[in-house]
Amino acid sequence: MSRQVLAAVCLGGAASLLVVAGPVVRPGRRLRRLAPAPRPARPAWWPDRVRLGAALAGVAVAVVVGGVTGVFLALPAGVAADRLLRRIEPRAARERRLREMADLPLAADLLAAALRAGAPVDRSVLAVAEALGGPLADRLGRAGRTLRLGGSPGEAWAHLDGVGGAEPVVAAAVRSSNSGAALARALTRLADELRAERSTSAEAAARRAGVLIVLPLGLCFLPAFILAGLVPVIVAVLGDVL
Repeated sequence: MSRQVLAAVCLGGAASLLVVAGPVVRPGRRLRRLAPAPRPARPAWWPDRVRLGAALAGVAVAVVVGGVTGVFLALPAGVAADRLLRRIEPRAARERRLREMADLPLAADLLAAALRAGAPVDRSVLAVAEALGGPLADRLGRAGRTLRLGGSPGEAWAHLDGVGGAEPVVAAAVRSSNSGAALARALTRLADELRAERSTSAEAAARRAGVLIVLPLGLCFLPAFILAGLVPVIVAVLGDVL
């Protein structure tokens, strides 16, 4: 087996180990989350997929380079691959993060409406969590249960840490923990700001996509322009000169 074939096999094995099919969260009025089936426990010595993929990448480098140099380069290549691969966000985590960011303005509006209706903060949060569904509802449910059990506002709203754009909502909820009306006004304003920010980000992403689309087109047309336009002129000039 040649070096190229062995390196391709190692890299293919590394790529296949990193393919993780995460659950797709689909929008809906209410999502009923089922408890996942328990997975069999792995032995303590069993490496994770990222580490095994990084090891295969190091083996591929050793095979391609060959000799003592390849052996010495395999370890740094494996360590670098392990660190780079661990920075990649898993598909399930990315979908969860995007769903939480998308549901946050709606959750703020619903919570403000419940507070204006006269419901306490803990009941309002639990009602919004029950009506919303999805990963953000899980966080809101934990926050509402913490408030109902007598936890401090800071401890309760800390369950929203990590949700993109939730920092102003958490700060407003902690500041106005003693006044539901003040929190309702703040949530309405923050929901409008979040929607405006999402709209601005979407427009910027669309403009950036339009610029990026031009690059491959330019790379495709530039060689054709050189071959069809410049090369015949240069050949004709050189033919006249020579």
